[in-house]
Amino acid sequence: MSRFRFAPLLFFVFAPAALAAAPPAAKTPTPSASALRTLDPIPIALPGGTGGIGFDDLQFAPALGKLLVPAGGTGNLDLIDPATHAVTTIGGFHPAAGFSGGHDVGTTSADEGRGYLFAIDRGAKRVDVIDPVAGKIVAGADLAGSPDYVRYIAATNEVWVTEPDGERIEIFALAKSKPPIPEHVAFVAVPGGPEALVIDAARGRGYSNLWKEKTVAIDLAKRTVVVTWDNGCTGARGLALDPQRSFLFVGCAEGAATVLDLKHDAKRLDHAASGAGVDIIAFDAGLSHLYVPGGKAETMTVFAVANNGHLTPVATAKTAPKAHCVATDDRHQVYVCDPTGGRLLMYRDGG
Repeated sequence: MSRFRFAPLLFFVFAPAALAAAPPAAKTPTPSASALRTLDPIPIALPGGTGGIGFDDLQFAPALGKLLVPAGGTGNLDLIDPATHAVTTIGGFHPAAGFSGGHDVGTTSADEGRGYLFAIDRGAKRVDVIDPVAGKIVAGADLAGSPDYVRYIAATNEVWVTEPDGERIEIFALAKSKPPIPEHVAFVAVPGGPEALVIDAARGRGYSNLWKEKTVAIDLAKRTVVVTWDNGCTGARGLALDPQRSFLFVGCAEGAATVLDLKHDAKRLDHAASGAGVDIIAFDAGLSHLYVPGGKAETMTVFAVANNGHLTPVATAKTAPKAHCVATDDRHQVYVCDPTGGRLLMYRDGG
């Protein structure tokens, strides 16, 4: 009983001195909206864009040195020179009678590999092989289902195409011939997905999302899902990778971005709010900036990514209605799709 009595007395006597000697650590304040830099858009018109374009996946092709812009129902895959913003058009994809507001017609995803481009055609349900020098489709293969994303896997010389309606990824081996002919070899089952696809060559893995709350890692050689992680999103959408620091970024449809640490079993390092309607996201390794457009909010938030994975908003930009896709090039330029305007909005991010 006596020890119980004196413990509270000692606490009240010495607690003020302890607090005075060790003040609480100050927290780094989050910048207010007025303190953020504002990025101004430079419009880039695209052929056939009048009336709107059903955009989705945008990719920068480092070997080609061009931004790949699958321009939906225009029937074109557009290539943009980052230095001049000149547009080169490659046709031959399934066109649409008009823009209906979605992106379910024509080509909406493309990637590069072996000196060629690989692009899906939603209307034709095909994956096409494009010779960018000749500027035309030179080969292709029929798909088993409606496609979403296409990615080239250098380590296995394969092309992977996501087919969300079938909850799977379809895999094509590429012949050694020129042009390389895609041949179906396997499916990867992704129940509840797949949404987005990012390739981590160093780890031999691909990453995709389930539609709600989860991200999966796929062994590229074994062609199977090997682990599933909670990602902190109510609706999981886009993915981006920082291979140097082993960070995987997940875009949350409700308006946020999450950072997962791949070195520590996808431990969640941060979760930061942005504008609503997030879908595709992009990362600039040179600036260590993450770009998160919100199609509903019609804004884009730019986050600085610290070495501990924390996200700090540093800039914002006004975009356009349903502007849900984004990509960066090798000149710290950011491109956001403007579906209703049938164009791209380009922003220069000085750091």
